[in-house]
Amino acid sequence: SSGINAEYGGSGPDGVIRAVDIENATPVAPASAPAPTAPAPEHVPVATPPAPAPVVSADGEYVEIPLTGMRKAIAKRLTQSKQEVPHYYLTVEIGLDALMATRSELNSTAPSKLSVTDFLIKACSKALVDVPQVNSQWGDTAIRQYTNADISVAVATDSGLITPIVFGANTKGLKKINGDMASLKEKASAGKLQPHEFQGGTFTISNLGMMGVQEFTAVINPPQSAILAVGAPQKKLVPANNEQGFEVSTVMSVTLSCDHRVVDGAVGAKWLQALKRYLEKPINLLL
Repeated sequence: SSGINAEYGGSGPDGVIRAVDIENATPVAPASAPAPTAPAPEHVPVATPPAPAPVVSADGEYVEIPLTGMRKAIAKRLTQSKQEVPHYYLTVEIGLDALMATRSELNSTAPSKLSVTDFLIKACSKALVDVPQVNSQWGDTAIRQYTNADISVAVATDSGLITPIVFGANTKGLKKINGDMASLKEKASAGKLQPHEFQGGTFTISNLGMMGVQEFTAVINPPQSAILAVGAPQKKLVPANNEQGFEVSTVMSVTLSCDHRVVDGAVGAKWLQALKRYLEKPINLLL
């Protein structure tokens, strides 16, 4: 009880502890209870990797951003496309007044709002059925021509460009296409697209019009044979049968990139004529 370590006894006879032993002894601290163990946290946050450190060289200061798997895949496929696929390009202007009026009327009662891209997907799919040579792929021994139009739509994400697919767009109405695109965009933004939802497709649409780009050419997404680049709608003066001889109309420029091994120039032009017909008279999309 005095806190003296008596393991080796005292200095008296037979190890008897004397008063001097008590005076000279070093008190022993009482044993303390073991410290309670903290429960393991339910979730251990993952440390965010540090940002790339700037590098200073004779060429100036820069940072090196590691390549992701997606970025490597994009680089490989597009380099292959430009090296192996003989591209050519066809551009037309398409009037959008009737389409905008139809879209506005449908959106006035529809719970989900249709976009110009929804009309484009449907019009492209109808044109692909009309001109199936564009809905084809080059092979070593044969050209594969598809019956249904599976439309890939380029979507930009934080990790790179991805092309989710609206399968059988030629068999779907505008409302269904709109719902499919909303779901695919949400999955793409969250990185939750399954491989079968973006690998494949028979034709691609790349729309930079919403970013103000008026006209551009796109690189074909192999093994597809064509891709449509869509520019921004613009107000322009166009010829008209009225007293002035002109009127203000909303038009947009689209450019079709074609694989010349599969799609001859006249075939590409014929497909664009069909697309123009559907978009300028959108009532035909409902037939």
